Amino acid sequence: MTLTQLNAFVLVARLGSVTAAANALGVSESAVSQALSALRLHLGDQLVTRGPVGMTLTAGGSRLLPTASQIVVLGAEAHAAVRAAQGAPEQLRVVSSSTAAEFLISPLTEAFSKRFPGSVEVSAGVAVTKEMSVLIANRLADVAISSAMPDDPALTLVTEPIFKYQLVVVTAGQSRLRGGPRQWLWFVDPSGTDPDSEIGQMLSGLSIPENQIRVFPNQTAAWAAAADGTGVAPAVEHLVAQRLRRGELSRVDSPGCRMDACWHVTLLDRQHRSTAASSFRRYLSTPEAMHLMRSPTGGVPPSRFRPPVYVTIWS
Repeated sequence: MTLTQLNAFVLVARLGSVTAAANALGVSESAVSQALSALRLHLGDQLVTRGPVGMTLTAGGSRLLPTASQIVVLGAEAHAAVRAAQGAPEQLRVVSSSTAAEFLISPLTEAFSKRFPGSVEVSAGVAVTKEMSVLIANRLADVAISSAMPDDPALTLVTEPIFKYQLVVVTAGQSRLRGGPRQWLWFVDPSGTDPDSEIGQMLSGLSIPENQIRVFPNQTAAWAAAADGTGVAPAVEHLVAQRLRRGELSRVDSPGCRMDACWHVTLLDRQHRSTAASSFRRYLSTPEAMHLMRSPTGGVPPSRFRPPVYVTIWS
């Protein structure tokens, strides 16, 4: 029985599928399946079984989950302790939605790193809302920034609001839309496929059929498609403001096409979070961070933006 096997089991149990666990770890589904199979063989129990609504824990799996979670956490803490003894920089791993990754994470982490030159090693990744709290609880990430709050009280995480904004729908500046929202083509970034994201909630609230949704690599590309006049795109209002002022895009004034939203930060409680995570949380409340969230000046050019994934050691 290894840490890798226990980690695979915990993630499959928490996220509900081998596919989701593999995505969270940044490895192949076969790697997760092999690790889970080895653990099943060692313990003589199926641990999780596939049911009509997803994966279900066996009696043995239910008893193993809290213990396995503790062992995974202890393994991560042991790794961090050895790094600290070797004088390595403290790690800060930030995970976010694709929208936040495109606009916010790079300028925020760059500005934060300048406050601690050489002492903090910052990395970033993209995940769906359901994965974020599990990544933090299992020490695969330190901080999550997303529009939704985690819904698993068993993970005992701290989630706090950091920035309110408006989600609007935009289309070409001179476009006249025909029909209602269900008849329009909707252009979204990857967060639009996450039912718990603010864009996913908007699409669900408007009952948009899946065949009317097109997914683009990032939100900037979705706005560009909407500017061509063939459809609409959800957008964070203050981030798309310049395009609105230039007349490239216009707001869609239709019921359900505007909603209040808020970015939240999620991390471990004070007793268990790292020093770097606590420092980053405090930084997010500073005027500098508020300004960057309102008017990002950094980030990755849209043509080069590729959502990264979290990768943990798999051996």
